[in-house]
Amino acid sequence: MAPTDQAKPTSTDKLMTPANIVTLARICLVPVFVVVLISPWPQWLGLPQVADDAKSLIAAGIFILISCTDWLDGYLARSRGEVTDFGKFMDPLADKILVAAALLALIELGSLPSWVALVILAREFIVSGVRMVAASEGVVIAASWYGKFKTVFQMAAIVLFCVKDSYMVGSLNAALSDWLWLLSWGVMIIALVLTVVSMLDYIAKARHLIGFGRKPKGAAADGLGSVPSAEGTAPAEGAAGEPRPLTGAEAASIEPEALDALARRVLGSARRAGVRLGTAESLTGGLVAAVLTGVPGSSETVRGGVVSYVNDVKHGVLGVPRETLERHGAVSAETARAMAQGARRDLGADVAVSVTGIAGPGGAEPGKPVGTVWVGLADAEGAEARLHEFPGDRAQVRLLTVRAALERLEEALEGAGA
Repeated sequence: MAPTDQAKPTSTDKLMTPANIVTLARICLVPVFVVVLISPWPQWLGLPQVADDAKSLIAAGIFILISCTDWLDGYLARSRGEVTDFGKFMDPLADKILVAAALLALIELGSLPSWVALVILAREFIVSGVRMVAASEGVVIAASWYGKFKTVFQMAAIVLFCVKDSYMVGSLNAALSDWLWLLSWGVMIIALVLTVVSMLDYIAKARHLIGFGRKPKGAAADGLGSVPSAEGTAPAEGAAGEPRPLTGAEAASIEPEALDALARRVLGSARRAGVRLGTAESLTGGLVAAVLTGVPGSSETVRGGVVSYVNDVKHGVLGVPRETLERHGAVSAETARAMAQGARRDLGADVAVSVTGIAGPGGAEPGKPVGTVWVGLADAEGAEARLHEFPGDRAQVRLLTVRAALERLEEALEGAGA
């Protein structure tokens, strides 16, 4: 990731960012992969010396290249602070297009039975439907490790099937004597199991949204979290010009038991990954660290926290450059990133989260209304910051900030494979 002082602020306005260009390139390469895999292109190009085995290896190489760009565009978006709405839409769509194209091509070649593609594609339709219902209710469903491993095994299985045609028919002895056949089907069966399990996990988390259970007290329960306000959008105001009050779901999501459950998930993920955590807080005055350390056994993963309520402490303790504070202000992406990096460095943490914002009732600035909050995160790859604009009074803004900081930690730990 780019250094704190040079990283660009989060923006959803730009379209042709490097990350989005990589995503579009990935989609454009899908037809190339399909043509290389199933067409007689060596004859078209006058290259009869290219055997079918070599053609399959080339196709597998292209598939691996396309799959690797999925990591690249995510890294570029996070490191440059350019997580766009277009990227959020196109990135998962590109993955689905690639997998669907590969499965259909393998079916056409007779290398894969159609029921395998049916299971995988049906799961994608069902999960997408569940997500749409959740989004309409103002909640998001946290991804689980089932889905991440499902993707890895699916990609590996497709590569193996590209390299070695699977026997659709034939004797059992012939099949068992081919180690690549066994490996291909072994990986594919694991992928199929994880495909079904990850689908059931999504359905279980959203069961109250699709009529299978009662609604939980907090939106953060069972891996659910409220959707933050859109970046760059001011919170809705009441008739008197005051920030709107919280809805029932929003208020429930910051109840002590909801925050405690979220903190326990964060600490559990950190413990499994062997990751040490740190915090740097301004408007919350230590509440993030307090919620984390309120969980018994948190000393295994929490290194500590810094309450940098004034700029002198941000600069003197966390090392936020004075130029950053003077040019961008305390409530900015640049300051949030520098705070997180300073906490990670000074506390000896692997991952550090920071929060800086305006809790109210005063302190609003042009373009920064009450409820404006930046949540920063620093890890081994660098630092980034995200903008939130929270409703409610001072106490509610502070608690919503705590929830956002914990959710950001949880997301980072899941992304690290925790």
